Amino acid sequence: MSKKTKIFIDGREGTTGLKILERFAGRDDLELIDIPDDLRKDPAARAERLNAADIAFLCLPDDAAREAVAMVDNPNTRIIDASTAHRTLEGWAYGFPELSPAHREAIKTGRRVAVPGCHASGFLALTYPLRAAGILPADYPIVCYSLTGYTGGGKKMIADYENPGRDTALDSPRQYGLTQQHKHLREMQAIAGLDRAPIFAPIVADFPQGMEVSIPLFADLLPGKPTPAAIHAALSAHYAGSKMVSVLPLGGDGTGFLPANPLAGKCTMQIFVGGNDDRILLAALFDNLGKGASGAAVQCMNIMLGVEEDLGL
Repeated sequence: MSKKTKIFIDGREGTTGLKILERFAGRDDLELIDIPDDLRKDPAARAERLNAADIAFLCLPDDAAREAVAMVDNPNTRIIDASTAHRTLEGWAYGFPELSPAHREAIKTGRRVAVPGCHASGFLALTYPLRAAGILPADYPIVCYSLTGYTGGGKKMIADYENPGRDTALDSPRQYGLTQQHKHLREMQAIAGLDRAPIFAPIVADFPQGMEVSIPLFADLLPGKPTPAAIHAALSAHYAGSKMVSVLPLGGDGTGFLPANPLAGKCTMQIFVGGNDDRILLAALFDNLGKGASGAAVQCMNIMLGVEEDLGL
């Protein structure tokens, strides 16, 4: 019998931790290290379990994630961090394997992996390949809109939206990040290699799961004024053979609409290219709790373990 990989989830009671647990269902290659509820915040109990794990998932606020990393002194414990704390730090692999072979290899061999933010996942799925292909200049003034389901806001936001007596403001989409200081902006700019941070407008709406990240582009501000077909071809080539990311037919399905929740409950992502020869529209569709969080974390674990990357997904 092959040895099971010991897994500890620090912060398993949160939305991301619970979803990771769900995706372990039926896995006989994993052994979950448990922690009693009354010890979940006990530093000694957490440290003991972190150091006993082959792979530790951190589903914690940023400060608690940094604290957890400092507790690990076992060189054999590999960490997958779902927080914002380590995504742009040296020594941490950025957990989006589809960006490049180098990203995939860094995840496979790394001891420390940072799972991308949900909004950042869609943003980078669109911009990174175009930057690598020389289509999108580093100084392009990017504007990005991101429509998300409310589960991305965690337990409090979920409770607010699912409260029968809720505020009527929750009946409508609500834009936030109004100071242009959203916590995902740092990784969006750094990983894409941009000279300036994008103008970023996240919007939360009254549906549980799903995400639609949109970026409009002026063709005449891009080298050679590429057509939508040329950009579609570049993105299709980049994601050719990918198990988790696919490119929709140019212009979508012909309905004239692009809903944000077709991939709710799934761990895949779809890329849309539309518009016209003057103004091009890009969008990434996925589940904010799937490819945007827990699904991405489990995909990284699978790559680290050398098993099929979509196992359990």
